[in-house]
Amino acid sequence: MSEIATERIEIDAVDTGRRLDQVLAERWPDFSRSRLAGWIRDGKVRVDGRVVKPRHAVSMGESVVLEARLEAHPDNPQPQAIELDVLYCDEQMLIINKPPGLVVHPGSGNPDGTLVNALLHFDPALAPLPRAGLIHRLDKDTSGCLVVARTTGAHRFLVAAMKRREIKRHYQALVWGEVIAGGTIDAPLGRHPVDRRRQIVRADGRSAVTHYRVARRLAASTLLDVILETGRTHQIRVHLAHIQLPIVGDPVYGRRGVPGGLDEHQREVWQAFPRQALHAAHILVPHPAGLEPVAARAALPDDMRNLIDRLSDDDHDSA
Repeated sequence: MSEIATERIEIDAVDTGRRLDQVLAERWPDFSRSRLAGWIRDGKVRVDGRVVKPRHAVSMGESVVLEARLEAHPDNPQPQAIELDVLYCDEQMLIINKPPGLVVHPGSGNPDGTLVNALLHFDPALAPLPRAGLIHRLDKDTSGCLVVARTTGAHRFLVAAMKRREIKRHYQALVWGEVIAGGTIDAPLGRHPVDRRRQIVRADGRSAVTHYRVARRLAASTLLDVILETGRTHQIRVHLAHIQLPIVGDPVYGRRGVPGGLDEHQREVWQAFPRQALHAAHILVPHPAGLEPVAARAALPDDMRNLIDRLSDDDHDSA
């Protein structure tokens, strides 16, 4: 059974004179402006009990009420039976352990077979939510914890929590070289001026802060614990490359070849590793219903664990 959306606001002085659909799109960001305009025209939105048009100029003190049945979000694809590793589940939210190689959202070259397809099969009630309730994303070849809202209220709460940096995300990254100590990278990020698929550190970019510490020293490499303070596209990958600690296997921001000092077996496993060695290992999420925050951990995937095991060296002490 589809969910009923029920919302109520009172117009304040700041919004007086603006179009109703514009005001509602800002006040109710879970819903697109086109969807809100359709509800207004269909009489699902009433102003002081009256049916009005989307262009209605609102006045201070007017009471706006929405009551509408949520149908499938127009941008969501078809459900597909793809197995999910569910780390946490209740009526408000899910936390999923995404495997490496699974695309999160459908897009160019990946019209289906994505995490969104899998989520819509796991819970058809996610269909009215943008991106089937996903609050954030991971790159295709990054594994680990992802948060999914299951209701419009939970979606609004979790999106706001992410913006306020209340969702704590901890990663593990295997990088080139022996790192002496941890630190903080505070460097703004923006798109590359030529290659729009890449991000770079640039003075006019958006603020980005990454904290890291040494978890384990390995042959020619170091396993880092990484904490995101902000969540920009490719943030960890770009920041670590920026301080000359690129992630092992990163095809975009990494280094080519194999470092010296490895034995034959270590060289083989290094060369064979097919992706960036980055994993979203732990997440702490405030609960939408005001319950205790939810903590979830995702075990390292087999390929990354095997790489770390092969690079273990008795001459490199754990930090």
